[in-house]
Amino acid sequence: MPEALLEVRDLRKVFALRRGILGRRAGETVAVDGVSFTIGVGETLGLVGPSGCGKTTIGRCILRLIEPTSGRITLAGEDLLALRGKALRRFRRNLQIVFQDPYGSLNPRMTVGDAIAEALEVHGIGSPRDRQDRVVGLLERVGLEADHARRYPHEFSGGQRQRLGIARALAPRPRLVVADEPVSALDVSVQAQVLNLLQDIQLEFGVSYLFIAHDLAVVQHLSHRIAVMDRGRVVEEGLAEDLVSSPRSAATRALLESVPRLGG
Repeated sequence: MPEALLEVRDLRKVFALRRGILGRRAGETVAVDGVSFTIGVGETLGLVGPSGCGKTTIGRCILRLIEPTSGRITLAGEDLLALRGKALRRFRRNLQIVFQDPYGSLNPRMTVGDAIAEALEVHGIGSPRDRQDRVVGLLERVGLEADHARRYPHEFSGGQRQRLGIARALAPRPRLVVADEPVSALDVSVQAQVLNLLQDIQLEFGVSYLFIAHDLAVVQHLSHRIAVMDRGRVVEEGLAEDLVSSPRSAATRALLESVPRLGG
């Protein structure tokens, strides 16, 4: 197993249930219940499970988009949950996300070149000319053209917009990318292109992925290891090939049975 980059230990997230116009607390729901896993340098961990199982909540806790109730998260030995203010903002360049909806994640009022450059400007990376050059390089790396930088998101197809989302995530050269259902909104033919692109980028840059999805066939294509979630917990984890060929949990078998197959 490669050197550990991300370590998640006993992660728990509880959401309060509120009722009425005053928002009085009426109970709680446990979205993530004691989850632990690691991701190595240059490795992809597929996090798979049905809707509502807590997998997206885990990704958002790692990114500090929401705060965990308890647990420990470290990236390259740095305690992410201890970071505050400027220290957290500086560290965020190491953690990026590719969203499920490639259109909703792009500002329709900004050219795509400006949207990608914004990620560099926020982190104080490079001069204006350096940023422009990097934007062009990123666009070309994800299979687009330099002059696409002057266009707006509505001028691109769904697959092209997801490529733009990948370029923006790569801009600050992160160590870990959380890919949250990055191909579920795309046609099947485009899904394979985007998955292959993610794989090629990993080989080139050594980036690690937490790949979140509900489709085990998609997860298997990209992941080195897979963790299966059910009702807030990891119920099975293992090498992708072993887990698919010899599933141990009922949740994994149910996911395998849901994969479409050609009829005889």
